[in-house]
Amino acid sequence: MAFSELLDLVGGLGRFQVLQTVTLMVSLMWVVTQNMLENFSAAVPSHRCWAPLLDDSTAQAGISGELSPEALLAVSIPPGPNQRPHQCRRFHQPQWQLLDPNATASSWSEADTEPCVDGWVYDRSTFTSTIVTKWDLVCDSHALKPMAQSIYLAGILVGAAACGPASDRLGRRLVLTWSYLQIAVTGTAAAFAPAFPVYCLLRFLLAFAVAGVIMNTDSLLMEWTAARARTLVMTLNSLGFSFGHFLLAAVAYGVRDCTLLQLAVSVPLFLSFLCSWWLAESARWLLTTGRLDQALQELRRVAAINRKGAVWDSLTPEVLFSAMQEELRVGQVPASLGTLLRIPGLRLRTCISTLCWFAFGFTFFGLALDLQALGSNIFLLQTLIGIVDIPAKTGTLLLLTHLGRRPTQAASLLLAGLCILANTLVPQEMGALCSALAVLGLGGLGATYTCIIIYSGELFPTVLRAVKVATHGTLGNSILKSTRF
Repeated sequence: MAFSELLDLVGGLGRFQVLQTVTLMVSLMWVVTQNMLENFSAAVPSHRCWAPLLDDSTAQAGISGELSPEALLAVSIPPGPNQRPHQCRRFHQPQWQLLDPNATASSWSEADTEPCVDGWVYDRSTFTSTIVTKWDLVCDSHALKPMAQSIYLAGILVGAAACGPASDRLGRRLVLTWSYLQIAVTGTAAAFAPAFPVYCLLRFLLAFAVAGVIMNTDSLLMEWTAARARTLVMTLNSLGFSFGHFLLAAVAYGVRDCTLLQLAVSVPLFLSFLCSWWLAESARWLLTTGRLDQALQELRRVAAINRKGAVWDSLTPEVLFSAMQEELRVGQVPASLGTLLRIPGLRLRTCISTLCWFAFGFTFFGLALDLQALGSNIFLLQTLIGIVDIPAKTGTLLLLTHLGRRPTQAASLLLAGLCILANTLVPQEMGALCSALAVLGLGGLGATYTCIIIYSGELFPTVLRAVKVATHGTLGNSILKSTRF
């Protein structure tokens, strides 16, 4: 009896699988909001230097006559490259001559200006507070914002490298439960970070745990679901990312303060941490690591939830041992990157699937982490990404069933690549078309993710599954984080 038959015996698609999928999917929705959170919590609002005539009531009282705010702005702030008020410089002294209708650009020079020595004034009509306004990450400090994003990606890089081997050694559920708790704690703490370096450290630790959640969610679903339903369940799980886009857009639209927004998407993970104790450890992993008694306990529990209690007498350590001889034999192979590269068949699969993961991760995060560059209404863009993502992933389910894995994987990568290449040829003045192509490309990447998470998960043995996910996840993130500046 193979493990697939053993799983069918206790129920490979029953109440337990439904409850497990819903629990993991809902939790994943909240987890993935962290990936794109800084599109909102780190949005860069319009800003200008603080100027006495504009922002000091005492200075304004000393002006004789009535001057409009536009006139005071013109004599206090020089025009920038786009002929709008300069965001990083102000006049030393008010340039009253600029109020003369005959004044020209030669009426003042660069020597008449200075940096924003007294701070900045921000447009708070869209966001009342962001980390940019909180720590003045503008002008000479503008590179700190992409640095924060790079540190977050570095956290995913390190988390993928560490959580893969950890889950192969300690178990999927244990690492998943700890990851939920780490996200909840570090996310809540990041909302109250007293300084930017502390914020970056907490976001690094948060991203570390995000990698652990994504990897172990996929592993548990793959290893507890019958092969005939695995494509459906993994597609539903990938829709958690799509619903996460809607969730983030809705929460960010309603909560415009970065502290409250960080709390709103982090505190619910405490509930995910509590719910995760109900989840069953992967019986397949338990058997491949020789934990027959614990595997028997989990299988009987699943059988009870699936109302197949009559099979309890058939579930004995002897049956499990005979059914899993091949898995136990494979389990003796060290779960390491060296194993993936040493065996010729696994080496080829590892190289090709890693390349596909790199194409997905590098392109998705490269587009999705800078929505402000794609259009002015980032709430609408975030929603459109979710809207396009749902039909892309559900359509992928049909293609995977009828066309197979390889053609669907190739087609999704090709669609995403063509949309992004076309976007580079569109003039920046055609902003709506640029945004549409970018969103369509992200939809293609959503289909790519659905394909790759199912396809690559089927190409590797259980004991090496988390290691291969860790290997795939690190390459794209490591290169992307070095290019965020």
